[in-house]
Amino acid sequence: MTSRQPTSVVQFLGYVFLATLLLMPATFAADSKDAFANATIKVIELTPGRYMLEGAGGNVGVSVGQDGILLIDDQYAPMADKIMAALQPLRAGAPSCVINSHFHADHTGGNLFFAEHGAAIVAQTNVRTRLVEQQVPAKSLPILTFDQELAIHFNGQNMRLLHLGPAHTDGDAIVLWQDGKVLHTGDLFFKDRFPFIDLEHGGSVLGYRDAVAKMLELTVDDTKIIPGHGTLASRADLLRFKHMLDDCINWMQDGKAANKTLAEMLATPLPKRWQDWGWSFIPKERWIRTLYDGVPAH
Repeated sequence: MTSRQPTSVVQFLGYVFLATLLLMPATFAADSKDAFANATIKVIELTPGRYMLEGAGGNVGVSVGQDGILLIDDQYAPMADKIMAALQPLRAGAPSCVINSHFHADHTGGNLFFAEHGAAIVAQTNVRTRLVEQQVPAKSLPILTFDQELAIHFNGQNMRLLHLGPAHTDGDAIVLWQDGKVLHTGDLFFKDRFPFIDLEHGGSVLGYRDAVAKMLELTVDDTKIIPGHGTLASRADLLRFKHMLDDCINWMQDGKAANKTLAEMLATPLPKRWQDWGWSFIPKERWIRTLYDGVPAH
């Protein structure tokens, strides 16, 4: 078995909310705020001027400096005021820019709140398309979109926004600081967990694996990696995640080559090393179904 970090209370809450609310619209009824009443924000300094926020939903990346505040993702809508409050000790005021790593509500739910406080929303082109399909308020839509790559120069920091092709969804973007010290992966990385691959919205199992391989090429041993979900990670953690993807994909390809049905694959043990990577939203049965639907035979 691989070693695993204990899940903090904050991360546990995040997983529970993800499991129950991930595919809800990016904004929802006020009474849903009750579910977030006890959720808190944990601020982790990565390097001077760069932070990770843990809360309920996807992990948030932050750049703070002379130009203001930039966010990468903004969790669920009821978390927005908590995020704003957590930012104030770092720098007073509201963010001027929010980057969405993809369209899911646990990463974009705060868009309306921050846009109303003056933030420009930035995302890959397909994110705007997906949010329009969900009929979110117009003000919460990205106003700046890109297809493959966008450079942002902010707070004396140079960031590359890269779309690595269909993977978690059809509109994923990673954010890599060009000094190589920090990478925000969005949901292209679930630390020590089976990932959610949204096949219904352009995701791809093989594309996901290829995107993880590309992120490994773009990072070095001391890069601090903000996963979409899970605690702060290292390149070694990301490499272990890639090994899991390779082993599980090969396992499914071998099963399909033997003409096994889905029922037979569900009854076949996953590679032993990864059998405890299931979690509330993606138990091993759901992961096997995703592999079966998304992995072609040899």
